[in-house]
Amino acid sequence: MEPALPALGGASDAPSLLELAFTEAAEGAGQDDETTRRVLDAAYDSFQRIGIKRSTMADVARLAGVSRITVYRRFASKDVLVEHVVRREFRRYFDRFILDIQGAETVADRVVLGFVSSLRAIRHNPLIGGLMAVEPDAVVLSMTGDGGRTLAAVRQFLAGRLRREQQAGTVSGDVDVEVVAEMMVRVSASFLVVPSHVLDVDDEEQMRAVARRFLVPMLEPPGPTLPTVPAVPTVPAQE
Repeated sequence: MEPALPALGGASDAPSLLELAFTEAAEGAGQDDETTRRVLDAAYDSFQRIGIKRSTMADVARLAGVSRITVYRRFASKDVLVEHVVRREFRRYFDRFILDIQGAETVADRVVLGFVSSLRAIRHNPLIGGLMAVEPDAVVLSMTGDGGRTLAAVRQFLAGRLRREQQAGTVSGDVDVEVVAEMMVRVSASFLVVPSHVLDVDDEEQMRAVARRFLVPMLEPPGPTLPTVPAVPTVPAQE
């Protein structure tokens, strides 16, 4: 099956869309000129209304009020245009995540808010969330068919936030933030791509409770190692 987001993971030797979006969000990049913004907005509108496969460069040019030549000058092919539209959506996701957790008073609150914010931002995104509803298999393939690089980009982003918590003294230095970020990202990804028959992912109160019960404890330092109990010597039976 051809992925709905064909370049989400990128080539094996090139950064994935999520890696690029993460870098742009971290550096405050992504300022496009007016014409480029119009083309990206038009492509976004076309993709969510009639789908990526059915949209053409001519459709995008018409919606943007520019010529096809103008579109091709900025985006050499439809695949390149798709990459930039999706990358912008993930960049907005990273920006939204940072804003959502800023008002939280404790690291536990930031974990809970970040978890719920992630689910909401992607599931309710008209483009990405819509594709997940209409073509879930294709989206899963796009996210998992790149050797784990898509999830690794999100893990890198989250691990960086957790390191800031360690530097601020709100998370113990004994916590392995790479492992914690890996577990949190995989939990979130599973809720996004695999329907749950136990939990309502759109029930934010319920998902906050899940995060507080199962994700927040991951930030606790590992407990002391229990001493090894020496083996009891076997006493030979008396004859």
